[in-house]
Order: sequence, then C-alpha cells, then structure tokens
Amino acid sequence: MSHRDALPEFANEQKGRTGFNRVWHATGYSLAGLRAGWDEAAFRVEACLSFVMLPLAFFIGAGWVEVALLAGSVVLVMIVELLNTAVEAAIDRIGLERHALSKRAKDMASAAVFLSLFFAGGVWLTALVRFFSA
Repeated sequence: MSHRDALPEFANEQKGRTGFNRVWHATGYSLAGLRAGWDEAAFRVEACLSFVMLPLAFFIGAGWVEVALLAGSVVLVMIVELLNTAVEAAIDRIGLERHALSKRAKDMASAAVFLSLFFAGGVWLTALVRFFSA
C-alpha cells in the first residue's frame, strides 16, 4: 500500500490535488473571487482608486518603506473588503431573516473595512503632508 493509497477521499476535489495542478486550480478560484468581488460596488470603487493610488505610491513615497506602506495600505483595504463581502455572503447563505448574531458578524466585518480605510487614510495623509512640505 503506497502512501497515496492511505490518503482519505476528499469531499473537496481541490484538497486531493498536489503540486502545479493544485496551484493552477487555486489561481482559477482566486481569479473567480476577484470577478465576484467586482460585482460589489464598494470593491469596484476601491479597485478603481487603486489603479491611480498604486502608481502614485511610487511617485510620492520617499524610499521603499514608504512606498510599501502606501501601496500596502491600498491593497489591505481591498483584501478586507473581499473578506467583508465573503462574510456577508456566508451569513446570507445561512438565512436572510434578521438575527442578532448575523448582525454582529456583518457589523464586525464592516468595522474591519472601516479600520482598514482609517489606516490607509492615515498613511496617505502622513505621506502627502511630508511630500508637499518637503
């Protein structure tokens, strides 16, 4: 009996994949997630702003650390927005009736987006003040 024969059957086909085949399929799932995110108005706005802000980060940033903070804060907002959307979709999948725990989960996910926006705003404001006062 080989070690592959000892592996359990997976309910999710992806769990049984290995190597490049797994990476290839995971990439497809990730791209599908980005396409699904594009259906959300908030993510579209953030993505469109990122098309401007990411190149701008290289112009405004004074050194690689500042560029990384500027660009990273923009990408962080998009990541958190996708996670917020995923939480909302999972809660809605469970049921659309109002429930205190559903509200709590959605509110906390929304708060995470708010905090990421607050962080990005602080990073960009600080960099812009430094840039224009230099």
